[in-house]
Amino acid sequence: MNGDLIGLVAVIMVFGIPIAAMYTFYRVRRLRTEERLAAIARGVNVPMQPELPEAARSRRAGILLVTAALGYMATFALIARVESDAWVAAAFGVIPLAVGLGFFLDSALIRRDLRAS
Repeated sequence: MNGDLIGLVAVIMVFGIPIAAMYTFYRVRRLRTEERLAAIARGVNVPMQPELPEAARSRRAGILLVTAALGYMATFALIARVESDAWVAAAFGVIPLAVGLGFFLDSALIRRDLRAS
């Protein structure tokens, strides 16, 4: 494969995937709002969903980041059995792993502060 094509695909994916995720989040949120407004217009009692507490959001973000980082690192570790240069890519999995562990720490500190007060 041509190196220029690989670079182009990488740039498109780096910018395209986050934009697609943001657009999807926006559309889902807009559809939920429209559905809720239509139900209210028909006179249906629509219960509001409670927001997650800050500790739960941090814990969820921590779980997602740590599992994604471990999956990323495991994938490149398996690739490294064939191509030894893949260990360099696997090392980049430490970044989301560290951020995920930071979210776990944040969740624990929030729970501790809530118990103390």
